[in-house]
Amino acid sequence: MSNVQEVVADLTAESRVLDELVAGLDAAGWATATPAPGWTVAHQIAHLSWTDTQSGIAATDPAAFAAVVAEALENPTGFVDEAAEQGARLPGAELLAQWRTAREALAAALLAVPDGTKIPWFGPPMSATSMATARLMETWAHGLDVADALGVTLEPTDRIKAVAHIGVRTRDFAYAVNGKQPPAQPFRVELVAPSGALWTWGPDDATDIVRGPALDFCLLVTQRRAPADLALHFVGDDAREWSTIAQCFAGPPGAGREPATTTPDATTTAEG
Repeated sequence: MSNVQEVVADLTAESRVLDELVAGLDAAGWATATPAPGWTVAHQIAHLSWTDTQSGIAATDPAAFAAVVAEALENPTGFVDEAAEQGARLPGAELLAQWRTAREALAAALLAVPDGTKIPWFGPPMSATSMATARLMETWAHGLDVADALGVTLEPTDRIKAVAHIGVRTRDFAYAVNGKQPPAQPFRVELVAPSGALWTWGPDDATDIVRGPALDFCLLVTQRRAPADLALHFVGDDAREWSTIAQCFAGPPGAGREPATTTPDATTTAEG
């Protein structure tokens, strides 16, 4: 993956796109329901603000972050939703200002992390580059929820390569959270970027292959669209099985999204 400066720059750009979507909203706009059950636009921004804040604490003060983890363990299945609910009660302008402060502080903190240092997290510790990549993935995914809620179509950019990278790297995690044994052999992943470039992961001679638009792959691994609505092609039984459980975000298995279309032209196809 790219170095931390490049990923932080992409994270900043992706955050700015979402910021522009919500900056002009009135109270009704902030209260608009998003595809995430029970979450409004305000919940989505509150979640990003809270997570960016905690990431900044983890990158600058591990002892303080340990206290955050201890508090979260008192409500392991509900602390994320509680934080979003609390933030969503704020007036929109105040919530947006809070998120701006949090993400700017996080960017500075990540750029200051010494090489080789691992940042503690609710899961395994990670490098500054990995932390920035994870924040980019979440910002893009939650930004898509907001765009869907507001009826806006966001043009994809090559910044989604970070999302695709996490999707590839979390293949075995998706199996684990679903109580399944991951395949012994890696997949070949071949994706066409928004710019038209070809992005690839895995060995050329892999027997299980995933091909298609990078945007669709990112929608799959973030569970923002149902597999049936994506133009992805899967070769091999293992790749086909993975398509039903793909998940690049932390936590228990996601519920996914219901298909929006049922026509053959819109369905995910299998080969081999």
